[in-house]
Amino acid sequence: MTKDNLNHMKMPDIRVVDDDFEVEFGLELIKNADELDPRDSLLDEIANKSSEVKDKLIHNNERLDELNSEIDRLTNHADGLDYIVAVGSGVLAGVIDSLWVGEFSLERGSDWGKEKVDKFVVKVAQMQGYEGDDIEGAIRKLEGFGAPSDSNTMDLGGSLQHHLRDFAHHPTLVGLIFSMLTQFTGKAYGTDTNGLFKVVDVKDKKLIGKDIPQKFLFGTVYWFFHMVSDMAGSSSTPGAGTGLPGPLLSLAKELSVLPFFQNMKVGEHSLSEWISKLFNGTLLAKRDADGRIVEQVRFDLRAELGVMYELGRQAIPVIINECIVRGFYFIRRLAMEIKEKDIRQFRELNRVDWDRVKPFKNRTIVRMLTIATGTFTAVDMVDAAIRGGLKSGGNAALFAKEFLLRVNFVGVGRFAIAVSSDVFMGVKRSGVRNERMMIMGEQLHLKNAQIFYKQAEMWIAAEKTEDTINEVIAFMENTTIYFMNALEDNSRSLEKIGSYKASIEENDSALLDEINDILKWG
Repeated sequence: MTKDNLNHMKMPDIRVVDDDFEVEFGLELIKNADELDPRDSLLDEIANKSSEVKDKLIHNNERLDELNSEIDRLTNHADGLDYIVAVGSGVLAGVIDSLWVGEFSLERGSDWGKEKVDKFVVKVAQMQGYEGDDIEGAIRKLEGFGAPSDSNTMDLGGSLQHHLRDFAHHPTLVGLIFSMLTQFTGKAYGTDTNGLFKVVDVKDKKLIGKDIPQKFLFGTVYWFFHMVSDMAGSSSTPGAGTGLPGPLLSLAKELSVLPFFQNMKVGEHSLSEWISKLFNGTLLAKRDADGRIVEQVRFDLRAELGVMYELGRQAIPVIINECIVRGFYFIRRLAMEIKEKDIRQFRELNRVDWDRVKPFKNRTIVRMLTIATGTFTAVDMVDAAIRGGLKSGGNAALFAKEFLLRVNFVGVGRFAIAVSSDVFMGVKRSGVRNERMMIMGEQLHLKNAQIFYKQAEMWIAAEKTEDTINEVIAFMENTTIYFMNALEDNSRSLEKIGSYKASIEENDSALLDEINDILKWG
């Protein structure tokens, strides 16, 4: 039987002395592998389960550290000084908005947009060889780059609405796609007077390419320069007249042909009619006391650029407010880190926990910005109401108009974003806290399981120890009985040797000497 299929238990050596006779021996319990204790496999199973519990506890502790860090980030730690600075920043931004930005002026914005468009058209014309610097000559230079759908002007809205209703005259990606589609189909695409999608054959096909390279040339390069020439009107009305619809109005017109928008109303008008009135200048037109149009205000590309310019002016106090709050947060938290970690030299700044300093992505800075932008919006609204009341003279309609012109819509939008971020972080924090509670509850159960496994190991080990002790005692008892019987047999053998002495001397006298030597050696 090999060592691999045996289970050994070695006992300490035992020495027995009886008068002049001494015996020393050791005990070794040997069990067959087929007779192994089934509790050993149970202990192995408990050890495996205990290891799994330990690994899960370690993983959960790591996750709890992450959740605690996330909860700290999503918790507002702002104090009184933070709130005072946030309110003060909002008031300052509101004063800047009132004194410097003033009311929203589409006329001022349109003038700015017209100036920028005229300069752009002249610059593009000069790149094509135009040597002058006036807008009329620049437009005339670029009008040589025609568009096939110009021959369908009367089919798609006439002189006033053609640029809006003809999709190939939209200075957008959709406009470019329809320009290429016209090259390959020989048809113009747009809407009719009711805003329904319309397809007509191109009447003058001299600008339809004869082959694929020419189609791409006319559909892209010629299309681009034609769009530039139409931005500032025609050569007969340079810098005025019907320009191109801007990207926003173009997108609105393109969407209006979809079935979902067909029955949509904007006030008393359908969406398509409202867009048309906005483009031709009757919707925003200036009117006299009797409601007659005094001056049309077109909402074309130049007006859209003007709106962006005005919104840019409104964004200035909003940006100032943002910079003040974030700058204060950064400087104060950096000073707190330096003081807390006793940093005295520049090279020790690597000890700074920048996650606690940077003014981004934490609930504290979001709450400060919510207060700052809310204060700014409140100051802006109060200023708009006061100025609107003074200008309206009690006329409710005029008050509403003046009030809206004074409202800083960029600031309102920023306040809405700040509130949304604050609420979102609060909701997310609740979710993270719930997850942490679940994991902590799981940790409690795992700890209990770990204790139960330890107790099971202890009781099995105790039971096995008791059995082993009992086996050793029984083995020692049997061994002692066997040993005493062996002594008795030896004693009887010695007595018999004495009775045989005379016979031995007679037959083999040397044997007695050998036996005597053996007994002396023992």
